[in-house]
Amino acid sequence: MEFEAFLLSLGTSAFIFLVLMFLFTWLSRRPGNVSIYYPTRILKGMDPWEGSSLTRNPFAWIREALTSSEQDVVKLSGVDTAVYFVFLSTGSNILSLCSFCLVDFVASDLVLGIFALSSLLILPILLPLAATDKSIKNTRNVTDATSKGTFSQLDNLSMANITRKSSRLWAFLGAVYWISLVTYFMLWKAYKHVSTLRAQALMSADTIPEQFAILVRDIPSPPNGQTHKEFIDSFFRDIYPETFYRSLVVTENRKVNKIWEGLEGYKKKLARAEAIFAATSNRPTNKTGLLGLAGKKVDSIEYYTDLINESVAKLKTEQKKVLAEKQQTAAIVFFTDRVTAALAAQSLHSQMVDTWTVTEAPEPRQILWENLNIKFFTRLIRQYLIYFIVAITILFYMIPIAFVSAITTLANLQKAIPFIKPVVKITFIRTILESYLPQIALIIFLAMLPKFLMFLSKSEGIPSRSHAVRAASGKYFYFSVLNVFIGVTLAGSLFDNLKALEQKPNSIVTVLATSLPKNATFFLTYVALKFFVGYGLELSRIIPLIIFHLKKKYLCKTEAEVKEAWYPGDLRYATRVPSDMLILTITFCYSVIAPLILVFGVIYFGLGWLILRNQALKVYVPSYESYGRMWPHIHTRILAALFLFQVVMFGYLGVKLFVWATLLVPLIVISLIFGYVCRRKFYLGFQHTALEVACRELKQSPDHEEIFRSFIPHSLSTHKPEDHQFKGAMSRYQDYAAISAA
Repeated sequence: MEFEAFLLSLGTSAFIFLVLMFLFTWLSRRPGNVSIYYPTRILKGMDPWEGSSLTRNPFAWIREALTSSEQDVVKLSGVDTAVYFVFLSTGSNILSLCSFCLVDFVASDLVLGIFALSSLLILPILLPLAATDKSIKNTRNVTDATSKGTFSQLDNLSMANITRKSSRLWAFLGAVYWISLVTYFMLWKAYKHVSTLRAQALMSADTIPEQFAILVRDIPSPPNGQTHKEFIDSFFRDIYPETFYRSLVVTENRKVNKIWEGLEGYKKKLARAEAIFAATSNRPTNKTGLLGLAGKKVDSIEYYTDLINESVAKLKTEQKKVLAEKQQTAAIVFFTDRVTAALAAQSLHSQMVDTWTVTEAPEPRQILWENLNIKFFTRLIRQYLIYFIVAITILFYMIPIAFVSAITTLANLQKAIPFIKPVVKITFIRTILESYLPQIALIIFLAMLPKFLMFLSKSEGIPSRSHAVRAASGKYFYFSVLNVFIGVTLAGSLFDNLKALEQKPNSIVTVLATSLPKNATFFLTYVALKFFVGYGLELSRIIPLIIFHLKKKYLCKTEAEVKEAWYPGDLRYATRVPSDMLILTITFCYSVIAPLILVFGVIYFGLGWLILRNQALKVYVPSYESYGRMWPHIHTRILAALFLFQVVMFGYLGVKLFVWATLLVPLIVISLIFGYVCRRKFYLGFQHTALEVACRELKQSPDHEEIFRSFIPHSLSTHKPEDHQFKGAMSRYQDYAAISAA
């Protein structure tokens, strides 16, 4: 990429971000859009604007985000969201400590002091060392360039400008050590903080239903004359005679779920028909055939009323059948206190590992009921089979990504499609294509993958949604690193690399190290596109806003349909965390080779912290709470990214013929030891609830029957409390809609 194309890409992305930010400021003040920009506050019964509507300052949302505390995030969006911001601030701080930064989101004197120290060690040292090495200009090889042979201004600020065997390489070796030490320090500090945050949340004086329950799987067949429930109750009553409360046996619910879902669908259609009748005074009709387009024409209100009555009768019959005949080999077991439940979840209840398997109960809303009956060894087989499928997917997905990455370089695109040569000769079009084409192609390819990985994760037999999200996130991260980072690095000069590997098959490390600098400008542009355009769209919420107004105008007839149209969902950690981790990996690996990327990385994490803080406080609604269980996985993947960075720098210093590159070997070993120590010290506190946490007293005695009912699946429950929160949210939304109409 030419330097002018890089600047155009950067400037265009920044301009788009500014436009989207000012668009957000204007649109978010309109009362008719309140449900898109403030759904969290509406659902909590709060004033959406809280005085911000009285000012015309377009940066008021920034002040609100910066002044919000971690407890504000926990209160409005949960512990998982607060832990995610620990990751963003850790990523931002790690990169800030490795460069310099003018914004400190944590407002800590310690961090500001380290900023000043680090500014003396990385950019002010490495950039001048690279820029002033004149000896390489006469001998530089194309393979050293960060801009694929254009020898642009960016090359003069990178490690590619350093002569082989130069004594200046000592500074770059020292930079690797500095970045690694900063990372160790920040990760240790963050792990301790998240552990405390999780403990404080679990020590809440409020009743948390899952703290009084355990999940039991792989239950043996009951003796003759006993039902599953009787067998389970007698087993746990013998072990915990004073604190055992009761059990809920898992049942096979496929058919009853289908009937219940049909019933809920009929209720929505009836409500819609009644709303149409109330608005027009004309009784609506529909056809009973395929998709309502064929068949007999009937009165909709009468038709859906009859279907509801039929479905209610079917549901009651099937519920009785399920409870009597379809009990499975899993159960939720309840206790009268939290300490016993925590003890039971950590104890071995059977001599055989494949029977009476006990874990902590997930939140009721995130249980994957269909997975609970899967046997122990079946789960193991599924797990390894899924790993194999993911490995194959990574391998074969690399082929189209590598192909697209190779083809979308402008030179190769002209070879593949010769007739575009006259168009490409136009300077403006050529610049645009060079700036955006490869990055957009890569983003589109990545967008196709998450649902498939989530399906695979759930197929392992995982019992909860949050666990499935963590599993899918891990798969997506390793996929991104192997396919995007390494794949694009090699594919950027695919045809040359294939020739090199054909001549020397054992030279893959050298080929990777040699290819890495040539893609620096690609990844600089990729990171800039992600934080300017990606976060600009996130803040403005243009697409959800358009979809909402189209649905509201042409499709929605009832309050429930309007809520479904504006309901935002959660932060989607399964894709968001791996995407952030990819940026962190890219920034790590180029932080010494092309130090300017540190600035881009700091902007990405800093801007992400700011914008997503606003979204967490005002927009997204958590769909589950795991109390920070994602953190150990985030920690491990940050270390994996650091490990890759250290290996890459070992290889690149070797390409530079720097004999002291072997000094990085102890650092790689230290990273492994650090990961082991962190896991031994902290991980069990995330896998289980510590007894010192569980023993705290509650505000009031828990309602054990209410706890039990909270775990009953909707399709089997006859107890359905009114959704007061939803009613309050809808009434507030109608008030703002009325203001807008006026």
